[in-house]
Amino acid sequence: MPAFQGAVDLGYCYVETDAHATRDGVVLAFHDDKLDRTTDGTGIIAEMDYDDVRKARIGGTEPIPLMAELLSAWPDLRINIDPKRNNVVEPLIGLLRDMNATERVCVTSFSDRRTAIFRQALGPGLCTGMGPISTGRLRFASWMGPFGFVMGGFTEGCAQIPIQQYGITLADRSLVSRAHELGLQVHVWTIDDPVEMHRLIDLDVDGIMTDEPALLKTVLIERGRWSS
Repeated sequence: MPAFQGAVDLGYCYVETDAHATRDGVVLAFHDDKLDRTTDGTGIIAEMDYDDVRKARIGGTEPIPLMAELLSAWPDLRINIDPKRNNVVEPLIGLLRDMNATERVCVTSFSDRRTAIFRQALGPGLCTGMGPISTGRLRFASWMGPFGFVMGGFTEGCAQIPIQQYGITLADRSLVSRAHELGLQVHVWTIDDPVEMHRLIDLDVDGIMTDEPALLKTVLIERGRWSS
């Protein structure tokens, strides 16, 4: 929770986290699928019960936060959630429904199928980000220019993309412009270089994900784009 608290203290209204579920269906706000890299515990989260996972400490001091704790700690905070494995889908759907949180989260996954399950379960009020298939369609449409036809449109509300993937540049002016013409936001990850932050602001992206929130805030203030 300290990382989220730090972002809130800086004035951010939006944060991003991954989601994993334990074997008994407890949803965690945590990046890795294993405990080994960042905690004093070991094991694959999906193969462990929460009673065992809860003993692990991030950096040897902090417990792994529950998604329910994150949602309840800051009721006005907007949260981008990436469900990392199939076993977290149903528990997370239930949690978002039980906590009436569907209108303040955006669910984005590398699995188009996984994201589609969330949309089907939680309805059109849920914001979802593009998976690989939709991102590819948007990239192709941007190459075709303003007259590029997008069959079927997009059910997602935003494209969440890296600068480049598989040798193909994604975050450029043509993609951002085409996305905006289609009513889509563009969020770019993970940007920790101030020069790149400035370049993306010049492209008029709608969001930048970073591991350096204080640095991003400084850049946004410099550009007159900071609004907490």
